[in-house]
Amino acid sequence: MVFLDVLPLVVVMVAGPQILTPIFLALSNDWRRNSLGYIAGAAISITLVVTTAYIFGIGAIGQGASNTMLSVVILIVLIFAMIHTYRTRNKAEPPQWMGKLDAATPKTSFRLGFLLLGFFPTDILTSIAVGSYLAANGAPWTYSLPFISLTIFVLSIPFLFLLLFSKRAERALPIVRDWMHTHSWIVNEVVILFFIFLIMGNLLG
Repeated sequence: MVFLDVLPLVVVMVAGPQILTPIFLALSNDWRRNSLGYIAGAAISITLVVTTAYIFGIGAIGQGASNTMLSVVILIVLIFAMIHTYRTRNKAEPPQWMGKLDAATPKTSFRLGFLLLGFFPTDILTSIAVGSYLAANGAPWTYSLPFISLTIFVLSIPFLFLLLFSKRAERALPIVRDWMHTHSWIVNEVVILFFIFLIMGNLLG
């Protein structure tokens, strides 16, 4: 089904600061409320961007744009996402603001979730690609819900892990955080490339 095609892009949505931030928040002072605030902000922004892209995609088709034209636009968006991921791959240290997340507030956490998942370059490009892809394939908007839900679930894992395993999670999360910071760009590139091949297959098929 069409909604299965976009699920691999969940990896692109969460890899990088997007998953590092909830790990930091899970280790913060007010970790429960901070984590929930971050997840809520992310859920709203992802839904907003995907829905907007879907509506514009449907509107473009209604105005006479072909599915092929929309697919080409999606390809361009994904290529920009690949370029951005590659150019930022060698950032050796997390952003300075991450070091201050131990004293974050729920309000700050909500704002971070909203901005990172809605307007971070790779995320906004990915969400646009998802909404546009569903529109180009004539899928209903509800097909975006598995993508949105899975993204939110992955962002919730640090919170759930700490909730369930407490001290073990406190020891494990920093290790996971460091690995993700070093290797996430490679995973991103592989997934984006996979989706590009998928769209090219649809165009040539």
